[in-house]
Amino acid sequence: MSSSEHRFGASSSFSLGVEEELLLIGNNRRLAPAAERVIAALDPAFAEGVSTEIFATEIELKTGICADAGQALGELTGLRRGVRAAGAELLGSGLHPDDESAIELVAKPRYDVVRADLAGILNATPAGLHVHVGMPDPETAIRVANAMRLRLPLLQAISANSPFREGFDTGLASARTASLRSYPRFEIPRSFASYDEFLEVADQLIAAAGVDDYTYLWWDVRPHPRFGTVEVRGMDVQPDVATNVAIAALIQALAAREVEHPSEINLRREAIEESYFQAESHGLRARLMAADGSAVAAAELARQALDDARPYARELGGEAALAEVERILREGNGADEQRRVHAERGIEGLLEHLVKRTT
Repeated sequence: MSSSEHRFGASSSFSLGVEEELLLIGNNRRLAPAAERVIAALDPAFAEGVSTEIFATEIELKTGICADAGQALGELTGLRRGVRAAGAELLGSGLHPDDESAIELVAKPRYDVVRADLAGILNATPAGLHVHVGMPDPETAIRVANAMRLRLPLLQAISANSPFREGFDTGLASARTASLRSYPRFEIPRSFASYDEFLEVADQLIAAAGVDDYTYLWWDVRPHPRFGTVEVRGMDVQPDVATNVAIAALIQALAAREVEHPSEINLRREAIEESYFQAESHGLRARLMAADGSAVAAAELARQALDDARPYARELGGEAALAEVERILREGNGADEQRRVHAERGIEGLLEHLVKRTT
């Protein structure tokens, strides 16, 4: 990659883009390999915002470049309606709680590379939430990406939404994350001293993996030169649009704060990874590493993050969206909700609940 091949600064600083990966299900509430059929039946007005992913049982909804959380909420809501109008039933969970049927992949050249590379370890259909924040220039993107690594365990604790797999409670808040950690290049990246160092590492890793470009580096946070953004990826998708957008608004505001008040990064990558695992396991009950190296309850760290984010969210038009993050701190994250519903209504009741929450 050339250092001049990027779109940083092409859109407004701190513009927002949100991508939801949602599971496709049939009348029996189990996974349905319907992605290509749904795309073919889609109204052309929604074509740019809906795409297949590697799994035939999953579809991705993508906003355009949004000025604020309200615009992202409106676009994703419209896309969900468009997909349902094309005959799709959607379920928003990091993994399907009760179905690991034979994996079917979409036939595309890009996915052929992944199929050949990952082979038998593609044993689940993980559904994630990806958030893009526009960056003014490459070096700012590197600084923000470095700092957002520190926020990943907290974002994991807030967003964890996949405790069940094959009908059983895994004991994890995010079984999706555990599944993805068996894939190559799904990890928290190192800190980069400069944009040129990022390019050097990316080029070497691309060559080592035998892939075409950096989009096969599925790090939990990464600079995205082609879009001119920093992309935060390491989160379970949520069933409702409002919660996905709330998490996006939090990320957008924290990224903006980072430019004005850079974090002191005292944690090594290994400590951040372990903290991330604690969040994957225990959700909001985890103790996570703060930037100063102390261990802090996840809920307390979340409240500190909300305090950090709120003035920037207000300026960026996302303050109202943060109320949904506050609700999660009061009531629990998606994993907590899934367990409550399962205890009361069993697996079939949980599936029905998730479908209703997603629609």
